[in-house]
Amino acid sequence: MHHAQRRATAMSDALAREMLPADYPIIGMVDLDTLDELFRAAEAAFDSPSPVTHAVAAKAVTLVPMMRHLAELGAGCEVASPGELRMAQLAGFTPDRIVFDSPAKTRHDIDTALDLGVAMNLDNFTELSRIDEHLAGATPKGRIGVRINPQLGAGKIEEMSTATPTSKFGIPLRDEGSRQAIIDAYAARPWLNQIHVHSGSQGMALSSMAAGVRAVVDLVADIHATIGHQQITHIDIGGGLPVNFDSDAHTPSFADYRAALEAEVPELFDGTYGIITEFGRSLLAKSGTMLTRVEATKVVGGRPIAVCHAGAQVAARTIFMPKAWPLRVSVLDPAGEEREDDVCVQDVAGPCCFSGDIIAHQRSLPLIREGDVIAIHDVGAYYFSNSFSYNALPRPAVYGYREKDGAVAWVTLRRQQTIDEVVAEAGGDVDSSW
Repeated sequence: MHHAQRRATAMSDALAREMLPADYPIIGMVDLDTLDELFRAAEAAFDSPSPVTHAVAAKAVTLVPMMRHLAELGAGCEVASPGELRMAQLAGFTPDRIVFDSPAKTRHDIDTALDLGVAMNLDNFTELSRIDEHLAGATPKGRIGVRINPQLGAGKIEEMSTATPTSKFGIPLRDEGSRQAIIDAYAARPWLNQIHVHSGSQGMALSSMAAGVRAVVDLVADIHATIGHQQITHIDIGGGLPVNFDSDAHTPSFADYRAALEAEVPELFDGTYGIITEFGRSLLAKSGTMLTRVEATKVVGGRPIAVCHAGAQVAARTIFMPKAWPLRVSVLDPAGEEREDDVCVQDVAGPCCFSGDIIAHQRSLPLIREGDVIAIHDVGAYYFSNSFSYNALPRPAVYGYREKDGAVAWVTLRRQQTIDEVVAEAGGDVDSSW
């Protein structure tokens, strides 16, 4: 069954089971069959003599049960904070399958990563000096690499681009003297055995992503020519494969990306180096849906507006950058059947108390009625991770589902946050008496 059919069946089943809470009618849904299919597609696309670890970006999926499922599939995990690292450990990722990235590692972060033996990509020379201090001549247990910024330019979304000439990420490759400084750093430290580049982002062309990898593979060749032997064993090519948010099609595919890499840097796959990827959005986005009940409708200035419970608290990127991160929405009747009648231009508004809290602006949709359900698509990556605490709204429950024996089987991935937990998070459990 195609994932769109599975989704339609699951949405109807969720409404039949009355899974939308009466007090806060919004839930997240994750199609675990689609997640499995996409992970296997990534494995198939990168099949080669080179050993490959697909280290899923934890930032896109901070749901421990979902991370646990990915660990069971054979994935690795890329983490960028102590919290994500703890989640990865709890989910069952072994140190050899964890990659620790962050542009602001504390000494404590570095010490913890070194003690655990996880792989680590260093963002800057300050972090490199802190490793030197910690090791004091010893050899680290895990792989250590340096993140390189190839300085190739931005994609369509400037704010999300990671390889611009002035990006905050990594050591710049093209600044004066920088290339030689990188080579010297590797030559002086035989334990530097990994290198990292992340030139991908939403809106970035595959050819540009591949050019970033090309730049780093050429740098690796220069490093090895300088030191006279192969020292680097693994190349981390990052993630950032764009996602099509206009339809259910998974484009570009992992096979498309492999083809772009083969065209630009075919030697990457000849078995010389282990390859690490850090896919997040491309693995997860298509598996996720949000359902929310329409609380009220009205007409303002001649335009219909439907007010629901999905807004900035669950879709901050879309609310604050609607042109960069638009989301498809569908209108369901209370029984879960998709409406198709009375199409007109209307807004779908969220619950947050500011004017820009609009999940879909001036969208041609079937006329939305009170009690209808709005389905928001392609939210499996980041939308369940990047909660925004505006108006002290709780984080909604998230459920995973599968097609099983002709029916829908459900599992809880995150329970709904309670109001007491929201209050405690705001310091309500702190004794502030003087």
